[in-house]
Amino acid sequence: MIRKTSLVLFLTLAPLLSQAPSRQALILPLKCSTGDCPLLNGSPQTSGMRSGFVRLQPGNSVGWHSTGQNEESLVILHGAGEAIVDGQPARKISAQQLVYIPPARRHNVTNTGNELLEYVYVVAPASSNR
Repeated sequence: MIRKTSLVLFLTLAPLLSQAPSRQALILPLKCSTGDCPLLNGSPQTSGMRSGFVRLQPGNSVGWHSTGQNEESLVILHGAGEAIVDGQPARKISAQQLVYIPPARRHNVTNTGNELLEYVYVVAPASSNR
């Protein structure tokens, strides 16, 4: 009886499993003609991760926003600026640095330098598992 139940369960679920989105490895160019260009957009492209390429002119900022239930990393590629995370002092950022922003934190990034500030952000659902 167990073998028959297993077979019925397999035959029932097999079509559903074949319909699950197949995720593929990607290589994406870091080209952006505007200030914020999405790279990864979450499901079905990924399991929930999003990312984008940001280019800020001197004096510009991305504006205050929250990570919500996500955590976020910024990989600074070029230029210099300032990252402010609610409840913490402003921090200077520059090329070859990574900024981590925990879940549920409002934050802003401003280009305080004299040249273009470029960075990639990666946002992923925060896990409660430790």
